[in-house]
Amino acid sequence: MHRLFVAIELPDTLKEEVFAIRNDLPGGRWVSPDQLHLTLRFIGEVDEQTLLAVKKGLSTVRGAPFQLAVAGIGHFPPAKSPRILWAGVHADSTLLLVQRGVESALQHAGIPGETRPFAPHITIARLKGTPLSLVREFEQLHGSFAPSPFQVAAFHLFESIFSGNSVSHVKLAEYPLSRMGG
Repeated sequence: MHRLFVAIELPDTLKEEVFAIRNDLPGGRWVSPDQLHLTLRFIGEVDEQTLLAVKKGLSTVRGAPFQLAVAGIGHFPPAKSPRILWAGVHADSTLLLVQRGVESALQHAGIPGETRPFAPHITIARLKGTPLSLVREFEQLHGSFAPSPFQVAAFHLFESIFSGNSVSHVKLAEYPLSRMGG
């Protein structure tokens, strides 16, 4: 079985800027810089046949390269005990077009449709028991977090490989965005 997700890789400069705002937030497990990405769609566990269908389906997704802007810090869920600390991503129309193309391709490959609306973000920490007041204090302190926008020229299919208490993400395929788009 393969545990898959589709994502946009982040430039090293952005990863370094995210790393620079980390602190000792109680109950916070910071995502290591090499694991930071923008998930377009979590797929989950699939067999070998479905993996091949997913790879083929994703190769049909069209879109033009675009600039991606990251700004602000927030948390999920918004009204409950915080579990995810994230950096915000501007929901650019081209990003949304690519994400809808990914969703459509996956459904054609036999993956059930996503029921939650797409909320573009970069998970920077997982929280457990972190007081909401401290999370809000961190968000306020880093509210102006706005690294330079970067060019997105491709998206990728990744597999999560679990080993003991750690996880690594292995890139299985790259899907370039063409200037011709569509």
